[in-house]
Amino acid sequence: MFSSPPPLNDAVLTVAQLNRQVGNLLEGHFSQVWVRGEISNFTRAASGHWYFTLKDEAAAVKAVMFRSRAQAVGFTPRPGERFELRASVTLYQARGDYQLQVEAMRRAGQGDLHEAFLALKARLGDEGLFDPQRKRSIPTLPRAVGVVTSLAAAALRDVLSAMARRAPHVRVIVYPAPVQGADSAGRLCQALSQAIARNEVETLLLVRGGGSLEDLWSFNDEALARVIAASPIPVISGVGHETDFTIADFVADLRAPTPTAAAELCCLPRQACLERVDAAMQSMALHQRRWFERAALRLDRAVGMLVSPQERLERQNERLQSLKLRLARAAADQQRARATRLERAQAGLAHRRPDLAGLRAGLRAQENRLAACAPHLLASRRLRLESALQTLEALNPRKILNRGYAIVRDQSGALVKNALDLNKGDRLAIELGQGGADVEVIRPIQK
Repeated sequence: MFSSPPPLNDAVLTVAQLNRQVGNLLEGHFSQVWVRGEISNFTRAASGHWYFTLKDEAAAVKAVMFRSRAQAVGFTPRPGERFELRASVTLYQARGDYQLQVEAMRRAGQGDLHEAFLALKARLGDEGLFDPQRKRSIPTLPRAVGVVTSLAAAALRDVLSAMARRAPHVRVIVYPAPVQGADSAGRLCQALSQAIARNEVETLLLVRGGGSLEDLWSFNDEALARVIAASPIPVISGVGHETDFTIADFVADLRAPTPTAAAELCCLPRQACLERVDAAMQSMALHQRRWFERAALRLDRAVGMLVSPQERLERQNERLQSLKLRLARAAADQQRARATRLERAQAGLAHRRPDLAGLRAGLRAQENRLAACAPHLLASRRLRLESALQTLEALNPRKILNRGYAIVRDQSGALVKNALDLNKGDRLAIELGQGGADVEVIRPIQK
C-alpha cells in the first residue's frame, strides 16, 4: 500500500513538479514487476528502441524497451502475441502518462487474434485454398483493373499514382469499401462480389496500408478468403507492409508486399508495351521485306522462263520429231528381238521333241513282263496268306480256352494274373471255352 500522503499545505506546485513527485512515488513503490499481456501497436524506432502497447481484455498500458535491452531479446515481437515482461513502472513526465520501462521479455503464449489467425490459416490450408495449382495467372495486358479499398485510404492514392506513372493506358475502376472497423470484412466481401458480378476488369487489387494486427484483421476474415478463392477474376493482394501477412495474402492469386507493388504487378508498364509494339513492328517490317525479296526472285525466274509462242512451237516440234524417231527405232528393235526369241524357242522345241516310236516299244515290253510276272506273284502272296492264317488260328485264345484254360477278370474288368492281388470275398468273372461264371474268392493260394 502507498504510505499516507503528507498533510496539505498552501504551496502551489507546477505541473512538472507534480509529475516529478508522482513519478518518484511510482518508481519508489514499483521497483520491478512481471506483467503478462498481448502486444499491440508495435513500432521499432530509427534509434532501435521498441514502443508498443501491452493489453489484456480489460485494460492497456504503453511500454518502451530501449535498444540495449531489445538487442538482448533475440527475436522481434509481433502484434497479437502474448509476452511476460519484467519492467519498471515509470511516468513520462512530459505528458503525464505512466508507462512500463521493459527490462526483459519472454513469451507467454500467442495472443487470441494470432491464435485465431493460425487456426484459420491451418483450416483453409487443409482445404486446399492456398495450393499454387489452384491459383490463376495474372494477365500482363489488361484493359481495365479493379481496386477494392477505401476511398480515403493512402493505399488508393499509391495505386492510382503508380498506375498513372507506369500504365496510363489501363483503366482503373475503384470498388469502395472500408478496410478497418467492425463491418469492414462484410463490406469488403460485398465490394469484391460486386466487381466479380460486373465483370468489367481483368484483374482485381485488394489493397490497404500498414497497421497493427487489429487494423488488418478484416483481411483475415474467412468469408472474404472464400470470396477471393471463388473469384473467376485473378486477385492480387497488397495489404500492409512487406512484413505483414494476412489470410487474404495466402488465398489470393498473387501477393504483393505493398499496394504500390500490387499496382506494378498487375500489368506491364507502358514503356514495356511500347517496346513490344516496336519489336513487333520491326519484325513485321523485316518479314515483309524478306517476302518482297523472295517474290522478286520468283518473278525474275518466271521472266527468264518466258519464250515466244513461235519458239515454243518450234521446240515442241523438234521434241515431237525426236520422239517419233525413238518410237520407230524402238518398234524395229522390239520386232527383231521377238523374231530372235521365236527362232530360239523353235530350235529348243525341236531338240526336246520325244521319240514316240521308241517309247511305245518300251511300253509294250514292260506290259509283256508284267503279264508274265503276275501269276508267280499271286501264287507267292497266296502261300504267305495261308501261312499267316494258320499262325493266327494257332494263337486264337478260344483254342486255348477249349483246352481247359480260363480267363479271370476282377470287378473292374482287369485281368487277374497274380493270386497276391486277390483278397477273400473278391468277386471274379471267369471266361471259359464255352460260357463263363461269376465266383467269389474263398482263400487266395500262391504256389
